[in-house]
Amino acid sequence: MTIDPGRQSDPTRFGTEAFYASIGRAFLAMCAFVPVLFLIEGLDKWSGHSLDQAGGIRPRRLDGLDGIVFAPFLHVSFDHVLSNSVPLIVLGTFVLAAGGARFWFTTLFIAVVAGVGVWFLGSPNTVVVGASGVIFGYLGVILMRGVVERSWWHIAVGLLVGLLYGWQLIGMFPGDPGVSWQGHLCGFIAGLAAAILFRRRRPKPVDHVEPLALGPDVS
Repeated sequence: MTIDPGRQSDPTRFGTEAFYASIGRAFLAMCAFVPVLFLIEGLDKWSGHSLDQAGGIRPRRLDGLDGIVFAPFLHVSFDHVLSNSVPLIVLGTFVLAAGGARFWFTTLFIAVVAGVGVWFLGSPNTVVVGASGVIFGYLGVILMRGVVERSWWHIAVGLLVGLLYGWQLIGMFPGDPGVSWQGHLCGFIAGLAAAILFRRRRPKPVDHVEPLALGPDVS
């Protein structure tokens, strides 16, 4: 039995050592990022929540546009950070494991679309902070990626994530006045679009040409 070393080194192929290594690295990276959010929240609390006021999204106000960049790193409390930590680690791990470049492009796209959506659709006289828009975006990416890339592994992950977090989709609709459903909805839509825009391109099949056998030179 022969083993194709190229397939064994493919981090996107389920069951290979490269695949498990990619998942492990992504998980550690996401676990390392979450303490940064707690540190930022500690600084925000120490400053009397001035970071939230300065860096949050203020819908339809020019001085709130910079919140599109800073809001995903800010939260209203440590409980808010904690509630976002587990889904951020779980969903972020699967998104990051598919490739570092795709992860950064996907995250940036989701953050911008969700932030712009909040800025246009959010309630006036509010300040919106939190990573929930990005989290809902990751959920959209994972649910759509299996269909777009026709990968059984991604489809299985999407079903698992749907079972674990599908109930949170209710957060995309108006409800709790203290929750930005606009950010959740726009983030989820951005995630669906990102799965299509940044999908893994399948290599084009190479036409197979039968070699011709050269006969003896008869002169």
